[in-house]
Amino acid sequence: MTPPIRHDPYASLRIGNFRWFISSLLAMTVATQIQAVVVAWQIYELTHDPLSLGLIGLAEAVPFIGLALFAGHVADRASRLRISLVSLAALLLCSLALLSFTLRPGIIVLGRVWPIYAVIFISGVARSFLQPARSALGAELVPRELYPNAVTWRSSTWQLAEVVGPAIGGLVYGFGSARAAYGLDAALMVGVASLARVRQPPRAAPRSSESFAESLATGIRFVRSQPVILSALTLDLFSVLFGGAVALLPVFAAEILFVGPQGLGILRAAPAAGAVLMSLAMAHRPPLRRAGRTLLVSVTLFGLSMIGFGLSRDFLLSIALLAVSGMADTVSVVVRSTLLQVLTPDHLLGRVAAVNAIFIGSSNEIGAFESGTAAKLLGTVPSVVLGGFATLVVVAVTAVKVPELRRLREIR
Repeated sequence: MTPPIRHDPYASLRIGNFRWFISSLLAMTVATQIQAVVVAWQIYELTHDPLSLGLIGLAEAVPFIGLALFAGHVADRASRLRISLVSLAALLLCSLALLSFTLRPGIIVLGRVWPIYAVIFISGVARSFLQPARSALGAELVPRELYPNAVTWRSSTWQLAEVVGPAIGGLVYGFGSARAAYGLDAALMVGVASLARVRQPPRAAPRSSESFAESLATGIRFVRSQPVILSALTLDLFSVLFGGAVALLPVFAAEILFVGPQGLGILRAAPAAGAVLMSLAMAHRPPLRRAGRTLLVSVTLFGLSMIGFGLSRDFLLSIALLAVSGMADTVSVVVRSTLLQVLTPDHLLGRVAAVNAIFIGSSNEIGAFESGTAAKLLGTVPSVVLGGFATLVVVAVTAVKVPELRRLREIR
């Protein structure tokens, strides 16, 4: 009898290119999370309007979604490493611009916060090219059999940065200043240069006869032909679109829990703290044997935790519920990302990653706008609670309409 192959939880981390990739991801995500906390608090402090928080998401989502399909086409035709480096350089310039606003008093004042929105818009353009190129590049750096392990470690690294970044941003802003926080953000963005140490493996040249429109149609047709992928993307889109409360955390910190910018940093870090714990647990265990059912259960827990958070008036309970939401979301991220990489041919990775980026960008950034608008019309607490219930409805409909997802077992 052949002995079972031992699961190596650190298999992908033993690859040098992947380690450089992960270190760059860590530095960039910490920087962007610091920036997100400071921007949100700064704008809400000036406007005291929840809709202004939603407009942050809209300012980033419009260029991100508008350019994502073209960016995916480019990622399948040009060097994915070069595209990633240029995009990261643009994000560094955005960080320096935000820092410059604090060095010249008078640029950002009450009633005039459009320069911040302009910088966020430009960062959305950069992210639209970065997302598909970096996602496809990550798949190139490890063998196909290590995709689930690599996705888990990428998720762990991203979530670790989401713990550290908001906490640092809130503390530096609360006990220091916006200038100090933006300065740290810019310094960390310089650290993403570690991605330049990656040596991109050679890949087959793309078909030169395929037009831009044909290229995009090929990627979209592939996603539509895969009901499991499409349903997983749709589930993520609507659950985060309706159930996310991150955009409204400054309101909870200032007017409901009364914990200030320091508490905001902790609230922003809580989902990621839970996600890190779940990611580490998943990395040290074999692939999920009932991936579809696990995905549906995890999104259900996400919706329930959002309902509980909206009703909570205790800071510690709110932190715990946000941590649970992060744990549940991590399972969804790992299953969805693994599905994309395992089922997608290499020559389509950029375009499929772009379609995925549109779904993710829609759920996060448009979700932020939806949250801000709903809070303006319904009130902050009702908007979060109703969004959690809407997430539960989405899970139920998906489970009934897509039995292939419900029956999905181990992803190989």
